[in-house]
Amino acid sequence: MNAAGLRELHPTDEQNEVGLEQFQIPVGAKNYITPAGYRKLKTELLDLLDHERPDVVRTVAWAAANGDRSENADYIYGKRRLRAIDKRIRFLTQRLDQAQIVDSRCQENLDQVFFGAMVTYALEDGAEHSVTIVGVDEINLEQGYVSWVAPIARALLKAKLGDLVTLQTPTGTVQIEVLKIQYPDQS
Repeated sequence: MNAAGLRELHPTDEQNEVGLEQFQIPVGAKNYITPAGYRKLKTELLDLLDHERPDVVRTVAWAAANGDRSENADYIYGKRRLRAIDKRIRFLTQRLDQAQIVDSRCQENLDQVFFGAMVTYALEDGAEHSVTIVGVDEINLEQGYVSWVAPIARALLKAKLGDLVTLQTPTGTVQIEVLKIQYPDQS
């Protein structure tokens, strides 16, 4: 599916702006996902199956009944949209089937960074940043959600409060200090 087709399906979803290929799970790795991320993907899948796809099928059937399909914009656009929806349904089904839900509320080692942690860290210049380590399908840079396979997450994983960790960047090596580790409320 091209990026334009993805924008048609989910115009506000930043993941779709850059395309699915950017968010592949490493070969041999599990598809870790938070419970909230799993629910979001499942909700999207059910919405596509129960609402969007049937609506588009009705539109395509109506347009096909109008005669000449070669110049029928409703038919042509509808078929294109239907293909995009079907591709997204296949993608979501596969991701959900492979998903391994990790509930970080059950984390017992609260002073160490694991999947689901919100980590506040300081760069060498003292600037503080926060990221939450999530699954590859939950990335949202505006909210500070980074994939567990992202360089910053890999550098932070298993670090403890106060640790200095090394982050490899395109411009060189950077030392970052772990200032705070938080997990969702453990109710």
